[in-house]
Amino acid sequence: MLRIIHSRERQALEALFERRASRMGKAEATVAPILEAVRKRGDRALVGYAKKLDGLIAASVRITPRDLRRAKRSLSNEFLSAVETASRQIRQFAELQLPTGWMKTLRPGIELGQLVRPLESIAAYIPGGRYPLPSTVMMTVIPAQVAGVKTISVASPRPSAETLGTAALLGVKNVFHMGGAQAIAAFAFGTETVPKADRIVGPGNIYVAAAKKLLAGEVGIDFVAGPTEILLISDDGDPRHLAADMLAQAEHDVDAAAILLTTNSTLAQAVAEQVEVQLKGLTTRKVAAAAILTNSAIVVTRSIEEACEISNSFAPEHLSISESVPLEKIEHAGSIFIGAWSPEAAGDYASGPNHVLPTSGTARLRGGLSVLDYVKIISVQKLSEKGLRSLAPAITTLARAEGLEAHARSIEVRTGG
Repeated sequence: MLRIIHSRERQALEALFERRASRMGKAEATVAPILEAVRKRGDRALVGYAKKLDGLIAASVRITPRDLRRAKRSLSNEFLSAVETASRQIRQFAELQLPTGWMKTLRPGIELGQLVRPLESIAAYIPGGRYPLPSTVMMTVIPAQVAGVKTISVASPRPSAETLGTAALLGVKNVFHMGGAQAIAAFAFGTETVPKADRIVGPGNIYVAAAKKLLAGEVGIDFVAGPTEILLISDDGDPRHLAADMLAQAEHDVDAAAILLTTNSTLAQAVAEQVEVQLKGLTTRKVAAAAILTNSAIVVTRSIEEACEISNSFAPEHLSISESVPLEKIEHAGSIFIGAWSPEAAGDYASGPNHVLPTSGTARLRGGLSVLDYVKIISVQKLSEKGLRSLAPAITTLARAEGLEAHARSIEVRTGG
């Protein structure tokens, strides 16, 4: 049975919200030799690991255009329609997010602005283990296309026809049969076959996360992901809906977490019962039940305000709230879903905002993947003589306060100060 605890039970609450013990140190030790081998030996090491770990049979990790066309032709009309609908939503949302360049005169003689320029090359990692994720192809590739990235690459271990077909539908030509740390290394360093990426995005297992962590700085990354999680705040919801949303997250992984905060003890009991009922007919029962038993719970809080405080402390990846919850009280979340008709699964596939989201409290620092991850904003400044003279006293004073005499003189040589 799904645990029900009260917010005043501080020890139980702290244990629930303590992130699962990370195996990151062990994973880093495992992947470090793989990264070094790919860095030194390029394709030779990459193909060797792909054959050993990813089931590669071909001589190269690159998926041929013929195989991409074949995968696209194999897709059902229903799947094609779903991709079209989801892609349209994702693209429209990314277009709304895209910043624009501008130049403005802030005061006489001082023009300031920004240029928005896309990254040259990005790589999207698409999981291909227990659940192939063609939806992640759309979530990672489409914002890059909107941003104007020239070179877009996709990699997946044991890629499904749906994953390959979706990449083909989106016009991606650089698609690779490779996964794990070896794929991250290939994109970070570049090989004879795989183009070097400026940034690597997309979810993956702990070895992918460890590789991204070790190579951050060598290559840009989105974030280091941990187990997926959802937190729900509701005091008047339908128990069937809430239970279904918790199980939708729990079925991802045995380490997933689904937590409901509610002021309504009757609702808490009804949701716990519904979880049991819905588990019985679930094809992913084994995984979901383990996540529910180990990492999940219902917390009865004294008020909605307390629930918001707890949520902000946890900074969940997914936050589902009833419409009665004041949005202004929410400070930290990867993505927010408001009301009974906004289930998290809608965001996973087709509503538009990205489903690649920060976990393990990283939502305190940033939101989910967006078109902003694929562009850089370059500041621009243009001063006239009058503008520089108006700032000269402040510049020279600050420069000399820092002991940087040449900075001050570079102003005075122009202004005669």
